[in-house]
Amino acid sequence: MAFRVLMMGTGRFAVPTFRGLLESDNEVVGLITQPDRVARGRRKHRNAMKELAEEHSLPVFQPTNINTDESKQRLADFDADLAVVAAYGQILSAEVIKTPRLGCINVHASLLPRYRGAAPIQHAIIQGETETGVTIFQIEPKLDAGKILSVESISIGEDELYGELEERLSALAPALLIQVVEQLRDGTTEPLAQDASQVTKARSFKKSFGLIDWSKTMHLVHCHIRGTQPWPRPFSYLHRPGHKTARLLVLAVTPREAKPGEPGMPGVAKLIDGALCVSCSDGWLPITTVQPEGKRPMEIESFLRGNPIPYGSYFGGEEPRDVDASTT
Repeated sequence: MAFRVLMMGTGRFAVPTFRGLLESDNEVVGLITQPDRVARGRRKHRNAMKELAEEHSLPVFQPTNINTDESKQRLADFDADLAVVAAYGQILSAEVIKTPRLGCINVHASLLPRYRGAAPIQHAIIQGETETGVTIFQIEPKLDAGKILSVESISIGEDELYGELEERLSALAPALLIQVVEQLRDGTTEPLAQDASQVTKARSFKKSFGLIDWSKTMHLVHCHIRGTQPWPRPFSYLHRPGHKTARLLVLAVTPREAKPGEPGMPGVAKLIDGALCVSCSDGWLPITTVQPEGKRPMEIESFLRGNPIPYGSYFGGEEPRDVDASTT
């Protein structure tokens, strides 16, 4: 017998999961998604989840707060056997979780219990992980702490960006979810409790988190640059004697092996064999692609043709600091 399934999701990670449910033999009864947001110029952000629901003539509910009495009544009106949650963007109360007959399950983009929270894909990359995956789990009031129903892992590419990895994980999720739904229908699920000793958190990011910390190792700077694209985007300020401070997006670097005795002062910039290199905690990291404000991305050779790097130049925060390039 087919389940009556309610979808709850907002972000692009959720779209393939929603589409997979619509193509399954379950009855999708509606979508709950975040309220429409207005960008600059009063232009509405595109909500691909809402568009997909409307294509299938499904009712859409967009509460500001899913946990109000009105929202809970609307949720009950869907008369769902199960709610599937993916990148929804709101915390569900215990009462909301229990409203569908079999509760709510979540499609989460990490290998739980690692990276509980709103930004698991970005944190996995930024922390230098080489593996991640998708976990389907039962939702309970504590954040991402419910019993695991299924999990599938994949390797993270050495140069893979956050947006690229999110796309691969979102494509992995639908088949895994449908398998879990079938097991719930058959009564064959084997929930597994998470190991609390292995929990790590993946808090959401602000735009300022894109600022690169050059005091880290070359490897972790590279991971930060990959993990913040396409958002909040990796940036740094280039300070050059005799020139105005420039805010640059640093879009690509070339990782390399550290050499003994390399620099200690972070952020110092200089040309090495024609390449623009920045000192990290364990070596000189070559930059390959940048994007100045108001311009398109460019290879570093093009940038250097109009932007000389004099002695004493360095990357860092917006405020100037004392740098003695001779120490490196």
